[in-house]
Amino acid sequence: MTEYLIIIERAESNYAAYCPDLPGVIATGATRKETLELMKEAIEFHLEGLKAQSLTIPEPTTTAASVEVSI
Repeated sequence: MTEYLIIIERAESNYAAYCPDLPGVIATGATRKETLELMKEAIEFHLEGLKAQSLTIPEPTTTAASVEVSI
């Protein structure tokens, strides 16, 4: 099992997500949960396509952290 980081952004009326380690793999949904599900499907579809073409599957290298700040 491989784990890829995805970035989820809240837009005015939906959510959007992308995977920094897999350029071009994106998804949008009405809710955060829907967007996560669609993103998982998009990543799996992308990786299956890479395998079918005998291309290298990129290793996940992106990490994320959050920091707490006082304002």
